[in-house]
Amino acid sequence: MPAQQVKFYQVGSFAAGNRLLDPDQRTVQSTVTRTNSLNAGHRACQGCGEALGARYALDAAMRATSRQMIAVNATGCLEVFSTPYPETSWQIPWIHSLFGNAPAVATGIAAAMRAKGREDVRVVGQGGDGGTVDIGFACLSGMFERNDDVLFICYDNEAYMNTGVQRSGATPPAARTATTPAVGPHPGNPFGQGKNAPLIAMAHEIPYVATASVAGLHDLEYKVEQAMQVRGARYLHILVPCPLGWGSASCDTIKIARLAEQTGLFPVFEAVDGEVTSVSKIRRKAPVEDYLKLQTRYAHLFKTPEGAETIARLQRLADRNIARFGLLDGEGSRREAKE
Repeated sequence: MPAQQVKFYQVGSFAAGNRLLDPDQRTVQSTVTRTNSLNAGHRACQGCGEALGARYALDAAMRATSRQMIAVNATGCLEVFSTPYPETSWQIPWIHSLFGNAPAVATGIAAAMRAKGREDVRVVGQGGDGGTVDIGFACLSGMFERNDDVLFICYDNEAYMNTGVQRSGATPPAARTATTPAVGPHPGNPFGQGKNAPLIAMAHEIPYVATASVAGLHDLEYKVEQAMQVRGARYLHILVPCPLGWGSASCDTIKIARLAEQTGLFPVFEAVDGEVTSVSKIRRKAPVEDYLKLQTRYAHLFKTPEGAETIARLQRLADRNIARFGLLDGEGSRREAKE
């Protein structure tokens, strides 16, 4: 069923996925039959967006494949906090590879399943932004070029969080990290550096590319299900706020993810064969300051006149995304946001 706009009501409870909805509108997370792919007992930080994103995405993938799925995990936060030797929180067929070769390992598994005649078994590769846009980028590009039958998911927390919050190719401009400190005439991460992985994936003209965030559960699950209906290389880029690295309150993870979308800093869209086919519209446009002020990695921007100029520059970047992808009503594609 195509994704549709959902009207939510305050129910006075913590009902997961809103069980007041009709059954065909409920999320995978609201059903008792969900896989619990990433189960309790892992050692993620409180409020970890990556733990949420991985469970949401892989539970949806398991349902879409009738539980015939193998996951390949790059080294990184997700692997470290979920599998402290000799324990694991994974309840699915799961393999840990090196930091940089998860796409290649996933490709090999997909080829092995094809050689065995197991076309029903699907493969999902996953990693953080470091293992995706930096260390594993060559393997990922090769996977795209060959159009291997793998869905690769990047959980983007915008730095190397597990090793001490160092800058990655996905770290946004002006953000403070351990290697881009808030010092000097232009504090934080320089403008003009890094990579836009979804656009690079689109340049390979693979069958399916999409972005999502943990703030849009219905949208995230829908895109995973769409991806699993396609054969060939697919890429899903999920924004997963990190309270530790971003300096945000653990209770604000979903709020910050939603603000990233509502400001235009993180466009949410789908693309088929290299062309954008739909976008999630911004319901209530928010200024970038609302997003930045909740994170201490941007605290230095609110202390000097130069910081105010940088905030204005970030606002221009957000406005450029809004215009480029048609994120406001009356622009671009017509598919509305669902949450």
